[in-house]
Amino acid sequence: MAHVPLVPIGTPREQAADPRTFDEQRQALGDLEAALASRRAAVHAGWGDTYVARVHAKGKLTARERVALLIDPGTRPFEVGTFVNDGLVFGDKLTSPAAGVVTAFCRVEGRWCMVIANDNTVASGSWWPRTPEKIERAQTMALRLRLPTIYLVDCSGLFLPEQSKSFPGATGAGHIFKMNSLLSANGVPQLAGVFGDCIAGGGYMPIISDRVYMTEQAYMVIAGAALIKGAKSQKLTSLDIGGPEVHVHLSGCADRRVPNDEVLIDCLRREVRKLPSSGADFYRGDAGAIDPLFPAHELCGLMPVDHRESYDSYQVLARLCDQSLFWELMPDAGEEMICGVGRVGGLYAGFIINRQGLVGDPEHPGARRPGGTLYRAGIAKISAFSRACDSDGLPIIWLQDISGFDIGVEAERQGLLAYGSNLIYTNSTNTTPMFTVLLRKASGAGYYAMAGLPYDPVVQLSTCLTRLSVMEGRTLAIATYNTKLDDNFEILAKDPDERRAIETGMRSVEQRIEADMDPYVAARQMDTDEIVGVSELRSYLCALVEMSYQYSGYRRVKNPRIWTMHDLAVLTGGIR
Repeated sequence: MAHVPLVPIGTPREQAADPRTFDEQRQALGDLEAALASRRAAVHAGWGDTYVARVHAKGKLTARERVALLIDPGTRPFEVGTFVNDGLVFGDKLTSPAAGVVTAFCRVEGRWCMVIANDNTVASGSWWPRTPEKIERAQTMALRLRLPTIYLVDCSGLFLPEQSKSFPGATGAGHIFKMNSLLSANGVPQLAGVFGDCIAGGGYMPIISDRVYMTEQAYMVIAGAALIKGAKSQKLTSLDIGGPEVHVHLSGCADRRVPNDEVLIDCLRREVRKLPSSGADFYRGDAGAIDPLFPAHELCGLMPVDHRESYDSYQVLARLCDQSLFWELMPDAGEEMICGVGRVGGLYAGFIINRQGLVGDPEHPGARRPGGTLYRAGIAKISAFSRACDSDGLPIIWLQDISGFDIGVEAERQGLLAYGSNLIYTNSTNTTPMFTVLLRKASGAGYYAMAGLPYDPVVQLSTCLTRLSVMEGRTLAIATYNTKLDDNFEILAKDPDERRAIETGMRSVEQRIEADMDPYVAARQMDTDEIVGVSELRSYLCALVEMSYQYSGYRRVKNPRIWTMHDLAVLTGGIR
């Protein structure tokens, strides 16, 4: 029972796709991912070189320079929320790249941390609409994984012309401080470095942290000098009111003062070094992190850009799992779904992925039906597997490419509503970390059932191919104009002008829905956490799975000898 029967899956690229198809698909996806890189670079530039120069002229570093100095050499930050507010314009033609704050998973002194850094090149690190929600989302990720949280504070408070959109609501700016409190209540270490402005509500963010450092340029105030001058006719600077002289030596609201950004970053690294080391190596046992037998970058040529074209889902798993080894559970039930266990970076994780193409129909032997759809057996299968992962403490990776649930008379008679509700209940009550990847289609209730963002995965990733919607644009156009169409969806009207009006209307609906399905739209409004390149998926998943195992003791993690998985294997396919 202790043996985890991982077996090889996948085939070499030459067998998985002919060279021409592979090259065409790689080129098409490569163009999309080149655009992704370009758009990322634009966000990372903040408000541009002029504002970077202003920061440097003050003897300070930019937010991303601080992050680069904080992380371990040779590692990279895994950003989330890069495209929040992307393309939106506020006030007098102002933009807020990344909502004016960097949130990223970073390895610091060998420990994964959540880093939250105000972008001081964007309106002096102000909080824009959605900035609070983005910070709170990062805090929630840190709480779920018990990751030390590091605040790099340089914030001039709310962007006041848009204050009504970020101040009062349930997820408004004040909720950040509740999240500070919940992190503290759950024993999650919080460290704060204050590098400059820390005004009004922002002044509360560092205080609950376990350690607070201030540079000589930093100050923390409920009200800045300008407001006090107006209210009390006093001539003061913000440093006079709440600089390190006040808060380190008089109020006790900060612990240490340091001369500059570089020294403060070094002090934060030293504090992280004092924390318990990661438990990931313990859970790896004797297994190391081994690359897949088939390189992860090959996914770029194996996944068609056109969502109507199919691919072999085993080839995806083979390029995500260590050594391309996988233990599939319940292979003879619910053929439209593949679920099983593999190692990622040397650590076990559960995988659930939609099978593409045509699959068998057990209700009609010999018949075929579309994959990428949830049928009764597949729903029951992944529900049981999800419960087993939760019982065993395995993080779950959901790989969505789904059109939705089966529909029709037979589906209703089979009780798909009840089976789907059972799956939703399972995913809603799981305590094991879940990570969701929207590979291509994420449609209808299938998006919900496979742990879409409303069902609280720790992180949801999209690719450049992701299409997130209730239904396709053409389908919705037909539904909208259904009363004006015959059974073959042809326009009934005979009058030429009326026909043109219906055609124009249907085309307009289809184009609007297609535009709304753009992954950048979802990322802009925080309907997904990050857009990543397909070739980056493995590295993101390695990081996320390791985070799941870093902090020991807060959740159940069974040793493989007593996994519920073994029971499932015996009951569904083994010797009885």
